[in-house]
Amino acid sequence: MKTISAKKEDVKRDWFVVNADGKVLGRLASQVASVLRGKHKPIYTPHVDTGDFVVIVNAGKVRLTGAKVENKVYYHHSGYPDGLKSESLRKYYDEKPDELIKRSVWGMLPKNKLGKAMLKKLKVYSGAVHPHDSQMPKALEIKE
Repeated sequence: MKTISAKKEDVKRDWFVVNADGKVLGRLASQVASVLRGKHKPIYTPHVDTGDFVVIVNAGKVRLTGAKVENKVYYHHSGYPDGLKSESLRKYYDEKPDELIKRSVWGMLPKNKLGKAMLKKLKVYSGAVHPHDSQMPKALEIKE
């Protein structure tokens, strides 16, 4: 038996649509990250982007468990003195739910050029309408 390593030109990309209405954020993000990486395919190769495109709709209706909405804070630093910035999860949830999902999925992808290329295949929309109907996306069921 031989181990087959996928090549970039051999990868066939599909489109999936996920309805985030009532889904738990962490479970949604982990399963979407797996599809973006291509782990659901038999030709999965860790050093090749074998993943598919994912469109997430109804991002504003995602569910959070526990007291994370009130207690969790996201930090980032500009690199300059006194450059520590912080934003609460409540602010993300209310004002930028699409960025909240992107940030959660990014936390589960590799932190290199390959991971950034995978994140570009994620399209997140706050409402139920998306402009990717011409790609004929298939429904992707997220397990609870």
